Amino acid sequence: MNQIMTEEDDTIDLFEIYIEIKRRLWLLILSAVLCGALGYMVSRFVLTPTYTSTSMIYVMTKETTLTSLADLQIGSQLTNDYKVLVTSRTVLEDVIKRLALDMNYLELRKKITMDNPANTRILKISLLDTDPGRAKQLTDTVADCASDYIADIMEQDPPKIIEYGEIPLKKTGPKTARNALLAALMGMAIVCCGIVIATITNDAIKTEDDIEEYLGVPVLASIPEIDEKAAEKARHYGYDRRKSKKGDK
Repeated sequence: MNQIMTEEDDTIDLFEIYIEIKRRLWLLILSAVLCGALGYMVSRFVLTPTYTSTSMIYVMTKETTLTSLADLQIGSQLTNDYKVLVTSRTVLEDVIKRLALDMNYLELRKKITMDNPANTRILKISLLDTDPGRAKQLTDTVADCASDYIADIMEQDPPKIIEYGEIPLKKTGPKTARNALLAALMGMAIVCCGIVIATITNDAIKTEDDIEEYLGVPVLASIPEIDEKAAEKARHYGYDRRKSKKGDK
């Protein structure tokens, strides 16, 4: 179907919208290029790069082994407990105190992401920062403070830190290519919406069918459009003057 009925019994000609979009395809391409270039430039030169460093803690106690399903369940529960304890206010405030950071524990918590790979008792602590060296320093200090706090609060040996973070060489964000693509798609979407709205709201009469549809009057005759090239050719060779002279006689 090329038409959709609205609540006011008006019709939206989808084929006409398609023709208008196709006729202005150059505008869509231009908007995609410009918006994509703008998104790339903003992502590349305006947004601040961020870096991620990750340390790992092994979730294991003397009481847990790998010999039974119950032990595995205990290990999984401990991993969930560790996730909460690592981002607790006490641990984060200790990190801020050790490094003399100019932020509160809520701001530091936003920088932390934790991951527990499936079927493992390893807890990854990742820190995001605009400085690669500081990202490593933060993740190492969080791991140390969390290990000490967990040992104290759970009255056990501190969990083993398997690996400290590295100074990241590649930036985590912003994703320049992705941002450029999203900006290009957004530009095309905006232009496409503009074309659709302009087509729907355009109530100008353009064809004989429009006269019958909007005015309810049948078309008896129509005056053809003037062919500009033929008219220019007639003026050039004087055909119009000859005809006018014959008419005068």
